[in-house]
Amino acid sequence: MAAKTCPYYGGMSSLNPPESISQVDSDVPGTPGRGHGVFRRLRARWHNRPKRYFIGLFTFLLASCLMLAPSPYVVESPGPTENVLGKADGKEVISVSNATTYPDRGKLLLTTVNASGVPGYPISNIWALIGWLDPHMNVLPSEAVFPVGQSSEEYDQEAKADMDSSMEAATAAGLAYAKRLGAKVSDADVSMHIEDIGGPSAGMMYALGLVDKLTPENETNGVTVAGTGTIDKTGKVGAIGGIDLKMIGALQDGATWFLAPEENCDEVVGHVPNGLRDVKVSTLEEAYTALVKIGKGDADSLPHCTVRRAADHNMAGE
Repeated sequence: MAAKTCPYYGGMSSLNPPESISQVDSDVPGTPGRGHGVFRRLRARWHNRPKRYFIGLFTFLLASCLMLAPSPYVVESPGPTENVLGKADGKEVISVSNATTYPDRGKLLLTTVNASGVPGYPISNIWALIGWLDPHMNVLPSEAVFPVGQSSEEYDQEAKADMDSSMEAATAAGLAYAKRLGAKVSDADVSMHIEDIGGPSAGMMYALGLVDKLTPENETNGVTVAGTGTIDKTGKVGAIGGIDLKMIGALQDGATWFLAPEENCDEVVGHVPNGLRDVKVSTLEEAYTALVKIGKGDADSLPHCTVRRAADHNMAGE
C-alpha cells in the first residue's frame, strides 16, 4: 500500500521515490517549490539550443559592433549651391565699391560637396556602407582627403586658407578681364562673402560673377548657370574634386547649364544628369564667352566634355 503524500514536502511512494523534492513540487500548482522547476526547464531548453544559434548571435553582435565603429573613410554627397550674383546671410556674395556695377536677372551658382568623415565630423562604418550603396555618394579613404593625424582645427584652417587664396586669385583675374572688356576698375574694391564653404573650387565662379557685375550686358538673361573650377590670377581654370556630385547639386537647384573645367572632362563624361548640359572651359575668357552665348540662346555650338585620349594625357605630362 502506498503511503499518503504531503502536499508541501512532495509526499513519497515507497516504491517510486522522486528524483528531488523540487521536481515533485514543480508539478503541483501552488506549491512553494514551483519556481525551481520552471528554472530547471528553462535551463534545459537553453542547453539544448543548437550551436548554430550561438554562432549566429555572436556574428550579429560582432557585425553590429563593427558597423558602429569609427570609419576610416570619407563620404561625399551633393552639397548646397550659392548664387554669386545674389546674397548670403544678408550680404552680397560679391560686393564691389568704387566701380559701377550692373544687375543681372539670372543666377550663377557655385557648387559644393558635403564631406562626412573629415576631422571634426566623424562617421561610423554603417554610414560608409550606405555611401557605397548610394550612387549619389562617393566613398574615399580618409588619407586621400586629409593627412593622417590632422586635427579639426588644422583641417578648417587649411580649407579657409584655400578659400581665401581662391578669392584673391578670382578677384585679380576678374578685374583684369573686366578691364579688357572696357570696365573702369582701377579704384574698384572687391570683397567676397561665403560662410561654411572652404577650398579653392569656387574660384572660377567668383571670377565670372565679378565680371558679370562689372559689365553692362545681361549675360545670363534669366538663365541659371552653374559651374566649378579653380582659377589662377592669369584666368586659367583648373581641376577640382567631386564634379559628378556637384552636377547633381546644380540640377537639384535649378541649373540647366554647367561650366566644367577641361581637366575634369574624363570625370564628367557619362555622369551628366538628364536636364543638365555641360560646357567645357579652360580659361575665364572661355567661361565668359559661353555665358554670353547661353544668355543669348545661341549655345548649341558650345563644346561638350569628351574623354581625352591616352596621347593627350601623355602630352599633358600625366
